Amino acid sequence: MKKNNKQIAIFEGQKIRRIWDEKKELWYFSIIDIMAVLTKQVDFKKAQSYWTTLKGRLKQEGNESVTKCDKLKMQSADGKYYKTDVADTETILRLIQSVPSPKAEPIKLWLARVGYERIQEVSDPEKALNRSRSYWQRMGRSAKWIQQRMMGQEIRNKLTDYWKDNEVEEKDEYAILTNIIHQEWSDLSVKQHKSLKNLKTENLRDHMSDAELVFTALAELSTRQIAETMETKGLEENKIPARKGGRIAKNARKELENKTGRKVVSENNFLPSPISGKRLKGKN
Repeated sequence: MKKNNKQIAIFEGQKIRRIWDEKKELWYFSIIDIMAVLTKQVDFKKAQSYWTTLKGRLKQEGNESVTKCDKLKMQSADGKYYKTDVADTETILRLIQSVPSPKAEPIKLWLARVGYERIQEVSDPEKALNRSRSYWQRMGRSAKWIQQRMMGQEIRNKLTDYWKDNEVEEKDEYAILTNIIHQEWSDLSVKQHKSLKNLKTENLRDHMSDAELVFTALAELSTRQIAETMETKGLEENKIPARKGGRIAKNARKELENKTGRKVVSENNFLPSPISGKRLKGKN
């Protein structure tokens, strides 16, 4: 897990330590720092004591959130690094529900607003769709691009639904299969593609061109249909349709590139201009 240079986030004046996991592409936050905010404690030891008690109670209750916490070295007030409990945004949100605090809702909104991981409106999917559409409109995306992005997301969701129903573990194994598909169709890993576009924590798909979105969708659609035909289960079996599906999109990409003389995979992104701060419309 490599460290990001922005290791401190600020919530209402209080520092919250965090570490960026480049492999998983997730932020991990110090749970004790979160507890300090929720319990209004400025004393580190008191916040730590609160978390220790809460963790023990949650374990006794069989709460799965506790099992998803990790230990990573973080810098303390004395400048030294010590192992401390950390969790990703999803787990932090679940832990917050166990703490009776007036700060619970504000910190949930803060986590969503700073964009580390979007809170999905499970009870009202339409809100999630509208939120995404509004976000892309603010980025300056065209109606056509937004339509393609949402179509691609629906294709992606159907693929992950298949994986979920067929013994593929979430997160790590999803990432492995996704990377195989992406490597096959684009000749780049997800990480390499992000690097090409000069992206760090940003969502790669939010910075894809029309063509990149189309070929990503074709690769994932092909992967799901092949997997359904083969009735694959588990990570190893699903690597086969991932490669085959990605290869179908790769062949189509190469044919288009031969006809047009233009590369599909692009270094262009939709980041703000370093000079004006405005988003560069039409850069894709």
